[in-house]
Amino acid sequence: MEYLGLPVTIVFFYALLTAIATGLGAIPFFFIKHVSDSFLGKSNAVAAGLMLSASYSLVFEGYFENEWMTLLGMLAGVLLVIGADKWMGRHYDMDIQHLVGGSKRKMLLFLGIMTVHSFAEGIGVGVSFANTMEFGLYIALAIAIHNIPEGLAISLVMVPKGTTPLRAVGWSIFSSLPQPIMAVPAFLFVDAFQEYLPFGLGLAAGAMIWMVFAELIPESLQKCSAHKTALWVSLAIIAMSAFQIIIGD
Repeated sequence: MEYLGLPVTIVFFYALLTAIATGLGAIPFFFIKHVSDSFLGKSNAVAAGLMLSASYSLVFEGYFENEWMTLLGMLAGVLLVIGADKWMGRHYDMDIQHLVGGSKRKMLLFLGIMTVHSFAEGIGVGVSFANTMEFGLYIALAIAIHNIPEGLAISLVMVPKGTTPLRAVGWSIFSSLPQPIMAVPAFLFVDAFQEYLPFGLGLAAGAMIWMVFAELIPESLQKCSAHKTALWVSLAIIAMSAFQIIIGD
């Protein structure tokens, strides 16, 4: 099947590669054998910094399209994740702990937020391919590279809680599967999806910002001093920002 002269399978293939790239973020944990309390605290701080930086990028991108729709999406994201957290607190299935390998529902909530974030990225890939093949390839490559530190953020939260590195790879890729799923309809119905893209970007950003301040930073402060937590959050934001500048160049 072709649309705008481009096979739909090509769009799906490149979007799938962006999802697979997320699993690369878990690779360092195949070589880390011991997880100390200090490392756990720093891991949560780094994950917080990566998520804050990603949130800022999503909001900034959304503002280019529609500022108010982006803000509305942010509010919806905060309300959605608060509701999801309360629902999981009442209905949490203990069997899922063994599947994930950890002891807290925070990991599932974190994974869910990153998955919501991937819906917006998938739409971005599809819309880009509807523009030109070259622009689509550029955006797909940029998102694929951007997904690696996102996979690292997921692994930083999951592995110290007992998840094996191999499972962290699988869950990281799983969190990005909405990208190939959403890329194709966004490619086929570009006008409709592009109109609501700012809301999706804001939704993901709002959810991630809540997660940072409600879960990641408080848990980091339990294992590290405030100064160390602030240092690792700041370094992660700086590193992620530099990474995005390099991608842009």
